[in-house]
Amino acid sequence: MAKVLIIGAGGVSGVVVHKCAQLPDVFSEIVLASRTESKCKAIAAQLNRPIKTAQVDADNVPQLVALINAEKPDLVINVALPYQDLTIMDACLEAGVDYLDTANYEPLDTAKFEYSWQWAYQDKFKTAGLTALLGSGFDPGVTNVYTAYLKKHYFDEIHYLDIIDCNAGDHGLPFATNFNPEINIREVTANGRYWENGAWVDTPPLSINQVFDFPAEIGPKKIYMMYHEELESLVKYFPEIKRARFWMTFSDNYLKHLEVLGNVGMTGIEPVMFEGREIVPLQFLKALLPDPASLGPLTKGKTCIGCFAQGVKDGKPVAMFVYNVCDHQECYREVKSQAISYTTGVPAMIGAKMILEGKWKKPGVWNMEQYDPDPFMEDLNKYGLPWQVVEVDPSAIEG
Repeated sequence: MAKVLIIGAGGVSGVVVHKCAQLPDVFSEIVLASRTESKCKAIAAQLNRPIKTAQVDADNVPQLVALINAEKPDLVINVALPYQDLTIMDACLEAGVDYLDTANYEPLDTAKFEYSWQWAYQDKFKTAGLTALLGSGFDPGVTNVYTAYLKKHYFDEIHYLDIIDCNAGDHGLPFATNFNPEINIREVTANGRYWENGAWVDTPPLSINQVFDFPAEIGPKKIYMMYHEELESLVKYFPEIKRARFWMTFSDNYLKHLEVLGNVGMTGIEPVMFEGREIVPLQFLKALLPDPASLGPLTKGKTCIGCFAQGVKDGKPVAMFVYNVCDHQECYREVKSQAISYTTGVPAMIGAKMILEGKWKKPGVWNMEQYDPDPFMEDLNKYGLPWQVVEVDPSAIEG
């Protein structure tokens, strides 16, 4: 039916390729490209159908345009680094092809992510008659769709939204990150931020926490409030939201290692001189840490990610929790990946499917919650991320 070009060859990319390969009626041709083509070939070798691989520098717009023009895909799936979103969007505009990513743009030299840079492309994509779908991962991505689904089916207004991300898995290593170490550590060490009464409130990193009792026998876990990009678009497109927060679990071991690494400067993003050349400490640390793609066979346990929403329906107060539980070992058996990459890669495939089938296709730059959530929610159940929605006690989370 369609040809896709997937850019990037990390853990998430491996899942996207596997899941696209499982649907030949939708993804009839797959091209996988990265700066290091050997990584693409390693992913291709895991599949039971042939795909094409290529080398490309995702920071280089002319290289990207040349590859897109040579392959003529119907859609580019960007699972490279967030720093490269804008160059890939520029290339898609020049070559005339639709675009999808899983995380918003983040400048290389500033630990800050927001949608302003990509939202600025709205008129360019609309004029070109092209679709750009932003943040088609889990959080952002599925959490945006969850919110839209709750609003459509269970609420007249959502007043309080808490997005909760729990990784209860254990890889047995002293310290490792479950996705790109550079992005993960920049995200976790940034100031917290939440939306309340029409304004953003900043907090010191991981300074606010509470205990949340997770389903599926995961049980009580400490969750820490931090900033996450989907909050920005959700409060824009659901303006009745009075407060929106994002929470994530971290083990004491992870936080202690992160504290020590921060104290000695290893999480810094400013270049330092070392033996006559500049190095970025965090990038050097990334080179020392385990590749997240290697954690698949080691990780045991489950993840639980969901949206806890409170509001009104027919004038009565309502509190609902919609969530997915994913098992690390089951993910590895299916696609040779742990659940963190799986929960991001499956929604990327589904978002691509929505565009290629014309269900989520219109010119411009769009966030996930701006489309009808129902077909995406149906596909989550079909393709590996089944969800549940339950009515809950509002006191299950502290205000």
